[in-house]
Order: sequence, then C-alpha cells, then structure tokens
Amino acid sequence: MKKIILLGLVTIILTGCTIVRIDTTSIDNIVDVILSKENTLYNRVGRGYKYYVPRGVTYIDSSGSNDKLYSNGVYYYLYLDEISYYYGKAVNYKVNNSKYYSRKINNDGKIGYLEITKQNDLYLIEFVYNYARIEALVPEEDINNTVLNSSYILSTIKYNHNIIKLSLEEDFLKNKEEKYNEFSSQNEESDNSFLNYEEE
Repeated sequence: MKKIILLGLVTIILTGCTIVRIDTTSIDNIVDVILSKENTLYNRVGRGYKYYVPRGVTYIDSSGSNDKLYSNGVYYYLYLDEISYYYGKAVNYKVNNSKYYSRKINNDGKIGYLEITKQNDLYLIEFVYNYARIEALVPEEDINNTVLNSSYILSTIKYNHNIIKLSLEEDFLKNKEEKYNEFSSQNEESDNSFLNYEEE
C-alpha cells in the first residue's frame, strides 16, 4: 500500500502543471497571455469560420461576415475579413503615441494591432488580429474586460479555406432558374385524350 501511495505522489510531483496568471490590470499582459495560448475551443459557427464566445458574452445577430455580441452593457462589433484571409493580405499599422493605447501585435506570424482612442467620456477599442476586427465603445472601467473578451474571440477564430474559396467564386451567388407555369400543360395530347375519354 505504501508503494502505491509513494508512486502516486512521485507521479504528481513529476507531472506538475503550469498555471499562467492573467494580470487583468495590464492590457499588455492580457493580450500577450491570451494570444500566446493555442485555443481550439469554439461555440459559434458561421459560413466559413468558427470561434469561441467567452462566458458572459452573448451572441446577438449576424449579417454576412459581421457579428454583433453583447456583454455587461457593451456591444462588440466583429467583422471577419475572409477576403484578406484567402489572399493572405498583411496588416500595415504604425503605432500612434497620441492615442490612449496603441500597439502592433505579431504572434507566430499572425499580425494585428490594438488601438484605443478616447472619445469624450468613452473609449473606442479597435482590435485587429487573425484577419478579423472587433470594435467596441466602452467606459474606462470596462476597457480591460473588453480587451480580455476580444482577445479570446480573435485568438480562437478558425477559417474553413474550402468554404471561403467556394463563396468567393463568381458562380456562388448565381441562381439557376427554371421557368415553371403550373397552369400550362407540358403534354397537351394527354390532356386531350383524357377529355375525349370523359366525353365518351
């Protein structure tokens, strides 16, 4: 019995796990920790993409490649740039020190930026990463939570290359129409023979 307990303790000690703490008071720490994780979760699926909506954030509506989300009085406007994804277009951004917060992001080849601009008493958050953009207008006390939720959403976006390729083809939106008139007969001879039979 002692050997089993000792073996169990040695296994626990040797296979320890790493806990990464997210300092929610630092925007840099939030972005660095969340974007460095390999997140494979998803609970929202659209045409050609999927992503994870964090707890506390509610999906409201979708219009094409635009999704509207909501959390604690804040609306998130998510735009998925499937065309830039398909053609591999890079984001060009220069840090603007006159903004409340401005940072260029480069994480394992995924390039983007986070810019926060003060507008009267509110702050416009513009977060671009992984061929997607989130915009939200928030009070100052909600900045960090909005950046946290946006980081989770943007880092978990996965695109389906084949579906996007299909949707970008010219023939995708063309309909093949066939004219059909329910009151005209395709074979008038059969109608005549039926009428002749009724008359007899």
